[in-house]
Amino acid sequence: MTAKPPNNYWRNLAEMWESIGRVPLERIVMNPLPGTATEADVIALEGKADKRLCELIDGVLVEKAMGYRESLLAEYLSRKLGIFVDDHNLGLVATADGMIRMASRNIRIPDVSFVPWDNIPGGRVPDEPVPGIAPTLAVEVLSVSNTNAEMLGKRQDYFGSGCRIVWQIDPRSRTVEVFDSVDTLTTLTEADTLDGTPVLPGFTLPLRELFGRLDRHA
Repeated sequence: MTAKPPNNYWRNLAEMWESIGRVPLERIVMNPLPGTATEADVIALEGKADKRLCELIDGVLVEKAMGYRESLLAEYLSRKLGIFVDDHNLGLVATADGMIRMASRNIRIPDVSFVPWDNIPGGRVPDEPVPGIAPTLAVEVLSVSNTNAEMLGKRQDYFGSGCRIVWQIDPRSRTVEVFDSVDTLTTLTEADTLDGTPVLPGFTLPLRELFGRLDRHA
C-alpha cells in the first residue's frame, strides 16, 4: 500500500484526484478550490438551504454519494442498532448527518456510526458540529459512484482513528464485507447473520431481513 502525499505535494490534478480516491468529478466541489477547504467550509455547506453533505479529504470537499435504496438500508440498520445501544446505554448511534473529525483531520460521514460512551469526552453528547470522536463501528452503504480507492481511503481514516469494525454494505450484490482492519475482511451473504461482536456483543441482524427492506411493496 503506497502512502499518499499531503495535498501541498500535488504536482497536478491527476495526483489530487488519486489522493481523494478517484471519485467521479461531479462530486468534487470547486468552491473553495480543492486543497484549500477547511472544516468551516464543511459546516457552512451543510447549513445552507440547498444542504450538501460533503466530506473533507486532504483539503478537498467531496460530496457524499447517496441514493434512495442505500438510505433505506442505512435507516433500518441505524434503527436496529439505536434500539440495541439505547436499551443497554452503550453510547451513541448517528446517521449520515453525523460528521466526524478523523485523526488525519479529514472529516468523514459514515452512513451509520456507533461510538461508546468511553470514547466520548465527559460521557455526554458532544456540542461540536464535527466532534473528534472515533467510531468504534462505522457503516458504509455503497452507492454506484463509490470507488474502491475511495472506500480504501475511508477505511484508512476509520481504522487510523481507532475504529475496530467497518461494515461495508453492497445493496446490489446483497453482501456485507466485515473489515476488522483496513484490508482484512469477511464477506457475508443474505444467508448469513450480521454479528456485532466484538464491539456490540449480543447484537445480531439476519441479512435476509436487512436486504428484504428492498423487496417491500404495497
